Amino acid sequence: MRYVSNAEEVIKKANYDSELNIYTDSKYIKMAGNTLWNGCLVALDATLQVRKGKGRPSIEKYKEAAGKRDRKLLAFIVGGYDIMHLVMGYDGNKVKKVCDAGFEYATAIIDRCAALYPGVPCA
Repeated sequence: MRYVSNAEEVIKKANYDSELNIYTDSKYIKMAGNTLWNGCLVALDATLQVRKGKGRPSIEKYKEAAGKRDRKLLAFIVGGYDIMHLVMGYDGNKVKKVCDAGFEYATAIIDRCAALYPGVPCA
């Protein structure tokens, strides 16, 4: 959840325009999206143990492992990857509702991983 807190601080720098309901600086949207997705990867790596073998795991490995372990987590990964990593992290989408959804998905993924990870109390 530290990553989510860090992303909240970053997105404040994106200068929210309440009249248009968008952020004005995509640089900080990209930074916040990448920070959120990195936080999710930390939780997913601990829960799904997909970092075995050579190279980096692809999103497909995470989806496959989540599908075997927990369908709800899989649904969060599919939606969260699209919003946090692609739409926010790469595209820098400035729409506030999209960014809010990224934060919601990050929290859902991290909370679900905490519930599935043995020995970690759920908050």
